[in-house]
Amino acid sequence: MNKALPLLSTILAWLLAAFFLFGAYGNALISEEYAAAYAAWGYPDWFHYVTAVLELTAGILLMRSATRPFGAALGASVMAAATLTTLVNADYDHAVAPAVVLAVSLSVLGLSVALGRNRRA
Repeated sequence: MNKALPLLSTILAWLLAAFFLFGAYGNALISEEYAAAYAAWGYPDWFHYVTAVLELTAGILLMRSATRPFGAALGASVMAAATLTTLVNADYDHAVAPAVVLAVSLSVLGLSVALGRNRRA
């Protein structure tokens, strides 16, 4: 296997972890604009806390190679829900970022699983 893949996987995972940790902070201390967006999407007032906890968990899990696939899968799930929410509500301006992060999360998941198999082989 290409020797650059483990480094690429680690860099992407750490960037993704930073994104989710920053996102958790932003969702825990939500702005009025995003509170209005959550309400417009049909979520209850407290739902941003659920998002914050899920993003915090994903960010923490992404930091260690042993738990990275779980963090990437959790992050991908959160971003798939965010992408779907924005698309269903025709909020296309907010759909691009979660779709990109979903793609990165799936890439990290694939790389982590492939690298884990190679370590065991």
